[in-house]
Amino acid sequence: MTKNVGKIDRLLRILLGAALFLWPFVTDYALWDSAILKYGAMAVGIILVATSAMKFCPLYRLVGMSTCRR
Repeated sequence: MTKNVGKIDRLLRILLGAALFLWPFVTDYALWDSAILKYGAMAVGIILVATSAMKFCPLYRLVGMSTCRR
């Protein structure tokens, strides 16, 4: 796996991923009463944090994109 996620992209992924994972727990919006939305947001958050930690995004590879400097 070659790196294709840059520093700013990684930071944004960590922040957004953590927010999506924690948001259903710290708010009481009616939106989170739906299990699909609650667990879906948590899954997307985990995926964002994982791709940031690995510095690799499979979706970027499919479209031939990279945000890191070479």
